[in-house]
Amino acid sequence: MAKATPKITSKAKSKKSGKTKSVKKTDTKEIKSQKVDVPEAEQVIEITTEKKLIALYTLQQIDSQTDKIRIIRGELPLEVQDLEDEIAGLETRIDNYIKELELLKQSIAEKENSIIDSKALIKKYEDQQMNVRNNREYDSLSKEIEFQSLEMQLSEKRIKEFNFKCNAIKEDIENSQQILKERKDDLEIKKSELKDIITETEKEENELIKKSVENQKFIEDRLLTAYKRIRKNARNGLAVVQIERDACGGCFNKIPPQHQLDIRMNKKIIVCEYCGRILVDQDIVDIVNS
Repeated sequence: MAKATPKITSKAKSKKSGKTKSVKKTDTKEIKSQKVDVPEAEQVIEITTEKKLIALYTLQQIDSQTDKIRIIRGELPLEVQDLEDEIAGLETRIDNYIKELELLKQSIAEKENSIIDSKALIKKYEDQQMNVRNNREYDSLSKEIEFQSLEMQLSEKRIKEFNFKCNAIKEDIENSQQILKERKDDLEIKKSELKDIITETEKEENELIKKSVENQKFIEDRLLTAYKRIRKNARNGLAVVQIERDACGGCFNKIPPQHQLDIRMNKKIIVCEYCGRILVDQDIVDIVNS
């Protein structure tokens, strides 16, 4: 029994040594695999970020072209609307002039009738002066004749004023009608231009919108939401801009050298600390343009 015990212990030692060797081998394999896996993961992240930036800048270029088309087309509808409003205003003004002219003509007719009435009264009073009984009646009739004469003079003065206003209003009506004709001609031209532009750009705009929707599939929802929010808040609709002369292409504020280096590495998406726009380097721009 004393001889058997050392044999068992030697076998146990051999088993233990075998286990330790296998553990060491597995550890070395795991270490080797970890050493290989780390750079591969970093490479995948780097490529993915670069592709995201390329997709974002491509989407920005497509949307900018769509914005240009809408700007060109957007000015013409405003011009057409302005012309329509101006034409409506001119027509209203001409109608008001015509109504005022009619009122002046009525006033002239009333004053002419007043002059006729005054002449008739003067003749009547003069006839009555031939049959007066005393100086008192004569003086009274003389005052009435004088009053009617003043009324005639005042009516004639008012008629002259009304005629002067009528002539001025007629000139205004002629000028307004001339301007109205010119504006109507301009409106027809603008409408035809707008129709032609819509016909020409509608197809291109639809194609750009289709490309924009297709390109959005390559961008994750979080980035796409941020892109749309920045575009909405930006005055010129630029959410992704390149670095130009060491400054942001959107707000033109200076970018620190360290940030420029991080942007060139394309390892993460960096935004401008002043305006919040997404920044890309010249390499991304060249890839998209090519």
